[in-house]
This record gives sequence, structure tokens and C-alpha cells, in this order.
Amino acid sequence: MAGAGILMCILLLQCFISTALCNAGFAFTEEPSERAGKSDGYCGRILRAQGTRKEGYNEFRLRVEGDPEKYQPGSTYRVTLYASSPAYFRGFTLIALREGREGDKEEDYAGNFQIIDEEDTQFMINCPPAVTESTPRRRTRIHVFWTAPPSSSGCVTLKASIVQKRIIYFQDEGSLTKRMCEKESLYGETTEKPLLDCCACGTAKYRVTFHGNWSEKVHPKDYPRRANHWSAIIGASHSKNYVLWEYGGYASEGIKKVAELGSPVSMEEEIRQKGDDVLTVIKMKAQWPAWQPLNVRAAPSAEFSVDRTRHLMSFLTMLGPSPDWNVGLSAEDLCTKECGWAQRVVQDMIPWDAGTDNGVTYEVNDLLKIPSGEDPPLTSLDHPQSPFYDPEGGAITPVARVVVERIARKGEQCNVVPDNVDDIVADIAQEEKEEDDTPETCIYSNWSPWSACSSATCDKGKRMRQRMLKAQLDLSVPCPHTQDFEPCMGPGCSDEEGSTCTMSEWITWSPCSMSCGMGLRSRERYVKQFPDDGSVCTLPTEENEKCIVNEECTPNSCLVTEWGEWDSCSATCGLGMKRRERMVKMPPPDGSICGAEVLEVEKCMMPECHTIPCMLSPWSDWSDCSVTCGKGMRTRQRVLKSPVELGECTEDLEQVEKCMLPECPTDCMVSEWTEWSECNKSCGKGHMIRTRMVKLEPQFGGDLCPETVQRKKCKIRKCNRGGGQGQVNSDEKKRRKEAREKRRSKQGGRQGEETTSTAEHPGCKMRPWSNWTDCTKLCGGGIQERLMTAKRRLKSAQLPSCKDRKEIRACNVHPC
Repeated sequence: MAGAGILMCILLLQCFISTALCNAGFAFTEEPSERAGKSDGYCGRILRAQGTRKEGYNEFRLRVEGDPEKYQPGSTYRVTLYASSPAYFRGFTLIALREGREGDKEEDYAGNFQIIDEEDTQFMINCPPAVTESTPRRRTRIHVFWTAPPSSSGCVTLKASIVQKRIIYFQDEGSLTKRMCEKESLYGETTEKPLLDCCACGTAKYRVTFHGNWSEKVHPKDYPRRANHWSAIIGASHSKNYVLWEYGGYASEGIKKVAELGSPVSMEEEIRQKGDDVLTVIKMKAQWPAWQPLNVRAAPSAEFSVDRTRHLMSFLTMLGPSPDWNVGLSAEDLCTKECGWAQRVVQDMIPWDAGTDNGVTYEVNDLLKIPSGEDPPLTSLDHPQSPFYDPEGGAITPVARVVVERIARKGEQCNVVPDNVDDIVADIAQEEKEEDDTPETCIYSNWSPWSACSSATCDKGKRMRQRMLKAQLDLSVPCPHTQDFEPCMGPGCSDEEGSTCTMSEWITWSPCSMSCGMGLRSRERYVKQFPDDGSVCTLPTEENEKCIVNEECTPNSCLVTEWGEWDSCSATCGLGMKRRERMVKMPPPDGSICGAEVLEVEKCMMPECHTIPCMLSPWSDWSDCSVTCGKGMRTRQRVLKSPVELGECTEDLEQVEKCMLPECPTDCMVSEWTEWSECNKSCGKGHMIRTRMVKLEPQFGGDLCPETVQRKKCKIRKCNRGGGQGQVNSDEKKRRKEAREKRRSKQGGRQGEETTSTAEHPGCKMRPWSNWTDCTKLCGGGIQERLMTAKRRLKSAQLPSCKDRKEIRACNVHPC
């Protein structure tokens, strides 16, 4: 009985860890069957896995190397899942989802994982984008690579689930979740993004907030302690027909005045002359000094509106003092591809050069005036004197951050993607007002939530909200409106049932269910805001009506019902089939057979089939390496303990892995000997040499290299001293004797071959030896030569004694 219990536990554990799809009662909760039918086909049940959490679950952590807050599109990062000692885990699942996606479709997943160790990790069979364990065992750490998705993919959330004994951790936030958004390009090059036509409806209202980060602490090099400031901000919401300014573009007179003098007057005149191409002029006050803590001075902000034709936003401000450096946004498109309005835009900013002044430091101006120049970006390699100079060419630390937030929408909206919670909250957080009369010198906190209604019955009451005055920049200007009131009634007292629900517009009618005759069509809407009192919204979200298509149908046309629900899959695991049916409501008028299909069959995939679990012994110790040095293999085995009657066991009974021992000794290798050289003497005794090269030096204790140069004696003929034939008179003998004595006195008793070979011979006057020629080889043994030629022959001299002479010697005998 105990053995059966153990076997059952192993079955449940292996079933979950291998596929994460088993319906273990202690681990999972299923959503309604209708939802399950839609999502189970692609990782759906993995994402709906829920587990028991307990205190201290931060002992497990998901980490991306470098802990980046943003990812670089296309870059690869090492992702680590680990447990703090003494914790461990047996199984895991790792996924990367696009933000706001459910994960039931392939396109919901972001980037690609790469397996580092196949013995530890693998891709999940029933969910290819997910990574899971290869074999269930105790582990404290796993590594994989993750390649970030391409540009414009938005934010990504990496999520991990952990299996430890029978407890499953699946984090939507916290230590097992890592959220990263796409790293915005800090310009770098001229940006020429195509401006698309906007398809959004209605209007949207935004607030732009400028957070200056240019300070001595962040940018210490040559920071101007006096007169540092941001000039007044000037910009507009405008159409694509008007370019207020652009990165790498031509600087207008208005841009020149902003960039050099910090004056927005000329640029504002340029903007107002554009008429209908401009919807709102954006203006913010200058900031002196450039940076102060937020509790001293709030970040400047301004509100503006956009519509379908004027959906771009641009602004500019000068960083001062500087030659002509500025920061800003150029043609930021707030209209989305889904025909909606962007909820939030955050952009870090580096300075740009207006191109009207070539100064390289904060306070060096007017070195070279180039009227109406181009607007290039500053880089960290522009000039060694630049305050942003970096000899390694790193990125410039941003000097400001701009946050553009949508605060309201007005008019009928037509966004393709339904509003999410953030969209709805943003719309109801601030009601659109005709005019905000709050003085710019008053800095407030955000409004608090509304209080409960003062009336608990259906009598009219009121509710209140408050905000705090954080700073009053001008004491002569009063700061009102710290409280706000509005009428209300008790819960459930609306005059019209369901009137407290805010509904979206109806979407268009679906196509008719019939292509001939009478059918049905439907349309839907959704709840944008539920009642404040928490009651259920009873307004309908779906409508159906009859429709007729082509009343004059062909004689064999028929009317059928909607398709029924799909039957259960015919297989409990692996590949199976499922079917659905519909009925003929109205047969063809002529009594013929209805030609419409009433049965549909398609394939279905259930969790992977598993054989009965195997009872196995523990792994044996690893065997010795198959080699005594270098790379080899080693093995270990285990034994099948369960009876054969339970079925075939598919588990591996042997494992093989690579092993590495110290490198094997490598002996020296040399080439073949060269041919013997010529004798280094033309007469008498001399020598010849031959050489060979070292092809491979000895390594790891191998045999040393043998000799690479050999010599042997050679003798061509006896040298003729000039007295071998006839009689030499006494004068000749005397001259020989004097010559020998003179030679001995000059050479100081030098010994050896060179003394003999450089001597002058009877009857000859020889020139000195020439310099040695260059060695014929740079290494591995070469040859050098030198010559001695006759300078003058005496009449009595014999021909052999006055012959030119040559010497040879070895050189550069060291190995190559």
C-alpha cells in the first residue's frame, strides 16, 4: 500500500513538472470551460496555473544580468532563476510576455530564449516559447539566454513559476517577475521616422512635464555654477504639414533665437503664423537655476490638446549658458496604430546643437557663426574640452526627462483595441473642464479620492475631495481650490436602472450568419465604468437581430442554425479529433438535399502522453575518464527496479558526459635536414653546414628539441704557397720573410682560420675581407658569406696564389 502511494506521488510530480498541464488538485485552479477552450491550444493552462503562496517567497528570484530597467531591441541577456540558500526548487517554467497580452497566442510572446545547458533546461513541448527543466531534481540555479524583441515591441514581462515539493509559486509581481520596457533611442543619428495619417477619433488632452536633470552632481565637468538655467519652453501640437524643428534639420530664425539667446518670442510668432496647422501653443516658464529639488520647486508642466489632423507635438528649450545647445521633442506622434490616443510617453533627452555657433564649452560663444545651420546631436567624442566628452565614446548622460500623459478624451472614440483599466482610470481621474483657473504660481498635490456620500438614503447629499498646497511661488497671488464638492445620492438610488454604468459605443454589426435567406447578426459593447457603489451593471452588452441576405435564393438553398459547441477531444493525451454540428432549420423549397455542411471535424492536441513511471535506482558514481590526458568521456548508470509488467520504461539508464584531464605532453617536431652547404674554404681545410627548422615547440612536458645545426670538415686541395715550382732567388725569399713578419705585427698574433685566410700571399697584394652578407634566413639556420679579392699581382706570382677567396658561416640558428 505504501509503495502504491509513493508511485502515485511520483506520477503526479512528474506529470506537473514535465508539462505543467496536469490537473493536480493541490496546484491548479481552472477558469470557466468557455475560456479554457479558447486558450488551451497555446500555453493557456500554464498561464492560468495558480499556487499556494507563503511568507518568505522572496527566497526565489528571477534576475536579468545587469539588472536593466530597459532592454535594447535585438540584444541578448543572460537570465538567471535562483534560490537563496538553503532553499531549492525541483521544477520551473519561464516565459516572456508582451505587456497586456494573455499568452494564448504565439504573437503574445516577446523575444526568444536560448538554451545554455541542455541537461538542465529545455523548451516546453506543449508551449514552445516557454523554458522548463529537462529532468526533475533538486537545483538552486538555472541560466538561459533571452534575445530581446525588435524595435517598437513595447514593454515585456519575464515571469517564472517555481515547483518546490508540492508548493507552486507563480508570480504576477515581485521577485519572480521582471518588467522591462524598450530602451528609447537617445537620437544618435538624424531621426526621420515616417509620419502616418492618424485614424483616431475625437480629441485628447495631455499634460507635458519637463524634469530637468542637468546638475553639478550628474554633470560635474565644467558645470557653470553661475547663471545655469533652462530657458522658457515653447512648442505646439500641430499637423504633419508643419515642422516646428527636427533633429538634423535646418535651424529657422526662431530656433536660432531659442538656442542662442533662450528667447521664445520669434518662435512663438512662427508657430502662430501657421494657422490651422497648429491646435495648441505650448508654453512653460524658464527655470533659474537649472535644477532644484522637487520639494522646493515643482517640475514645470503645460496642457495641450490633439485631434486627428493635429496629432503631433513638438517643443524646444535652451540649456544655458551654452553656445547654442537645446533639448526638445520633434513631431512626437500621440496617435496610435490602433486608432487611439497614447496613454503615456517618456523620453530621456540629450543636448542638440542648433548649428549656429561652434562653441565646445558652456561659456565659449560665437567662435564661428553659421547662420541657419543644421541641428546635429552632441556626442561624447565631439571635443576633449566638451563637458560631455568621454574618450571611450560612451553615451551622454541625459540632461532631462519629458513625460507626456493623457489626462482626458472628448468625443466619440474609435480605437480598435478596447480600453484597458489605465485608459478608463485616466479618463475618469480628471473631468474635462472649460478652463483651469489655478494660478501657475500655486503647486498642488494630486486630488484625493472622493469621500463617501453624506446621504445614506435616496435624498440628495454631497461628497468631497481634497488636495494639498505644496508651494506658493508668489505670495501676492492667492492659491484657492484645495477642496472640491459634488452632489451625490446613497447607493442604489439612480433614477434609471443601470444609469450609473458607463458603456462603450456599440461596435458594428457582425456579418449575417447566412449567405442566402434569413439569418442572425450580432453586435457587442463593454462596460467602461462600473457603478461607484459596487453594484452589478445590468445594461446589455450584446444584441442580436434577424437579417435577410438575397431573398431570391437558388432553389436548393437552405437555412441552418449556428454551429454548436465543440465536443471533447477524442484523446485524453496526445493527438485526437473533435467535432461540432449544426441543424437544418429550413430545407430547400424544392425538397432537394441541403448543400450546407452540418458537421465539422478538426484535430485537437491534449497533454503529452506518458508511460507508467519507472522505479529507478539512484545514479552510480561517474566512471573514470576514458583517457589519461586531454578530452575524453565518462559514464554513469542506474538500474530499473519496477516490474516489467508495468510497461516499457523510457527513462535513460545510462548517461554520458565529457571530461577533461591535464593536456597530453607534446614532443618537439623538426623538419628534415637541408642539403650540405659549400665548403667555406677554396683550398685547404674548411667545413660545411646543414640546418633544420623547429616546426612545433615542446608543450606540457614533451621531449625537448634536438640540434638544428650540424657541421663537418671538408678539404678541396692543398693551398699553393707560391714556392712549389722552380728556384726562388734569395731576394724573393727575403720578401716573403718580411711580408710574414709584417703580417704578424699587424694582426697581433690572431689565431685560427680567419688569420690564415686573411693573410696576404706571396706574389699577391690582397684586399681586406668584405663585410658579411645578410643572413639568408631570419630564423631556423641560414648562411652568410664574405669575399677577399686580389688587389695587385706581382710578376713573379703564380696564378693559384692570387685567386679570390670566399668564407661561409652559419647564422640565425635559433628556432622560428
